[in-house]
Amino acid sequence: MSRLSQRPENPAVGMALPHESAVLHVTGKALYTDDLVQRTKDVLHAYPVQVMQAHARITTLRTAPALVVPGVVRVLTAADVPGVNDAGVKHDEPLFPDEVMFHGHAVCWVLGETVEAARLGAAAVEVETTPLPSLISIVDAVSANSFQGAQRLVQRGDIEAGFAAAAHIYSGEIQFSDQEHFYLETHAALALVDEGGQVFVQSSTQHPSETQEIVAHVLGLHSHEITVQCLRMGGGFGGKEMQPHGFAAIAALGATLTGRPVRLRLNRTQDLTMSGKRHGFHASWRAGFDAQGHVLALDTTLTADGGWSLDLSEPVLARALCHIDNVYWIPNARFLGRIAKTNKTSNTAFRGFGGPQGMLVMEDLLGRCAPLLGLDPMELRRRNFYRAGQSTPYGQVVRHPERIAATWEQVIERGEVDARRRGIAEFNAAHRNTKRGLAVTGVKFGISFNLTTFNQGGALVLIYKDGSVLINHGGTEMGQGLHTKMLQVAATTLGIPLPKVRLAPTRTDKVPNTSATAASSGADLNGAAVKNACEQLRERLMRVAATQFGVGPADVRLTEGIARPLGDETRTLDWNTLVRTAYQQRVQLSAAGFYRTEGLHWDAQAMQGTPFKYFAYGAAAAEVEVDGFTGAYRIRRVDIVHDVGDSLSPLIDLGQVEGGFVQGAGWLTLEELRWDTGTGPGRGRLLTQAASTYKLPSFSEMPEVFNVTLLANATEEGAVYGSKAVGEPPLMLAFSVREALRQAAAAFGPEGISVALGAPATPEAVYWALDAARRAANAPGETTIEEPSRINV
Repeated sequence: MSRLSQRPENPAVGMALPHESAVLHVTGKALYTDDLVQRTKDVLHAYPVQVMQAHARITTLRTAPALVVPGVVRVLTAADVPGVNDAGVKHDEPLFPDEVMFHGHAVCWVLGETVEAARLGAAAVEVETTPLPSLISIVDAVSANSFQGAQRLVQRGDIEAGFAAAAHIYSGEIQFSDQEHFYLETHAALALVDEGGQVFVQSSTQHPSETQEIVAHVLGLHSHEITVQCLRMGGGFGGKEMQPHGFAAIAALGATLTGRPVRLRLNRTQDLTMSGKRHGFHASWRAGFDAQGHVLALDTTLTADGGWSLDLSEPVLARALCHIDNVYWIPNARFLGRIAKTNKTSNTAFRGFGGPQGMLVMEDLLGRCAPLLGLDPMELRRRNFYRAGQSTPYGQVVRHPERIAATWEQVIERGEVDARRRGIAEFNAAHRNTKRGLAVTGVKFGISFNLTTFNQGGALVLIYKDGSVLINHGGTEMGQGLHTKMLQVAATTLGIPLPKVRLAPTRTDKVPNTSATAASSGADLNGAAVKNACEQLRERLMRVAATQFGVGPADVRLTEGIARPLGDETRTLDWNTLVRTAYQQRVQLSAAGFYRTEGLHWDAQAMQGTPFKYFAYGAAAAEVEVDGFTGAYRIRRVDIVHDVGDSLSPLIDLGQVEGGFVQGAGWLTLEELRWDTGTGPGRGRLLTQAASTYKLPSFSEMPEVFNVTLLANATEEGAVYGSKAVGEPPLMLAFSVREALRQAAAAFGPEGISVALGAPATPEAVYWALDAARRAANAPGETTIEEPSRINV
């Protein structure tokens, strides 16, 4: 086992600990970015001037009326920008635009002594525009040939030969919704400038280094003149990877121009109407199967709704293309991807980062094709699992494919799936207007950033003379427990009790050039960097202890804060004394750690290589009950077995699996963003811009029985202390809920019917699916497929 993966005796990692800020969270003492306003003097408040048109050119912008509003101090416009008027890394997102690109686009910002003064000032700004044609849906964009960014193609084998050999060929399409992050804390930033001109920005950001970079180029400064700090976030889910930069830049610009601290916090409606979502997709597909139901060929085209600018749409699309296969071997493949440009908020990262959208295509087509092939959906999925030695369509060997089958079989056994399916069949036969369904689906999710450069992490670890330890690392905390894991990694590596270690807020002047806390790689990258720094310190201290004991450094053991020479338990040196001795001997007690993920290679143009360090696996069984009159449903039971390697912090990981699953179920069954696609003045307006109209999962949507098990004996070689990422992969376990709803809807119709189901599968969509199944029951012959079949499903 590698040095990175091997655990010492009595490690702090692996202990089931609560979140390090759990008490602060539940008592309300945890500080977030906007809480710092009360601790800051003479703060100005920023408020946006939004234009409520989907697409228009600004002809006149009159800010003078705002300046006469009591309490208004200044209006920020493009003329005030000393550097680059752009909030993105692609230079396609003007901070102060001259063209409105989506309904609610902010064209300037008002600074006021109070939020109310700034709001009234924003209302007084006069904006005149010339309307321009707008594209709201993916269908609109495709019809208008409106695309942005690069098209990508993943291909393997001979697609036409695969179809020629197929006994059954089916084709279809699916369009599925975007998703709102709806984090508890909206976008927020607080900026101030010190006497030396140093700009200090508190930001709710998953990517402090990039926030620093954007603020610097807007202000025309260098990065060393900007410091960005993130205390913690009240949720991020990817929505705070790219989108906070512009808001931080507005606050920093205002602080620079006025000399006063500037606070920017979006209210919920502004956050919903101004910030990006998960990318909605349209997919068309054609699949070929042999007589036994093995996939021989798959040809699909994915179109992502990028919104008005690129943001992260290109890497999201790339990851979607790399995850269409999910847990299934596809010998002949052709996956084409493109990005539609629409007049909507710029879509961005969201937990899974395109992976869920790619996987949904495969899971949907298998669910639709299984009845046509005369196979149980579970059996069809199982027959197509990856086997040893097989590789993905983009060329990466699938390591540990046996874990696909292991998680699957354990879910079936622990979830008593076979017995429950027999019970469901009896229930459905006895109940005409209520049906149940049970489905099992698996997950294979690649861990690493698609862009190889981002797979690096840094840390700074300080040991003070009294033996206390302070960690700084490049990752940010958004509730996922990263800081908790880093404390455990540091305590384990140094061999000291956990209470001796404390963690500092994430700051760009402590650890530079960090990657975003994203791609589920926060613990992998930062944990390995923290471990590296602690190993440097431990080696120095071992030399000091060795001198005291009169032995070689390799013969010293340090566990639970006590150093001992090997083979002699009577001679000891406690941690505090050891540290004090090292200080007296002028031994350096700080270290910068670094880690770069090894073994990665990715050709983004050819879409071939090994972009992921490893795959995380999992399986879920979900049982639902559907009301035949309304389509309303409830999730009766969910069983999950998930592969997190050798968990760094099991309680944290269990919470991540549960939370990810519920968020995925929300995307697939409840959360439906709707936009005004009419031709009136409200065209392009987000209609679901509050919790009253946008349905989020609540306690009533939670499974009545919810069992989560972490896969045992699953140490991951080459990852920090043998652990695996857990943030994103569990979200896709929720495919089991949607497939169970498909099974329940099909139970209203004849045997062997193929049911098309909307995405999200809202009660309305479920009703239309079960209604179609009922109608098929009254039209015998329409569901009978002649073999071999060449149909559109």
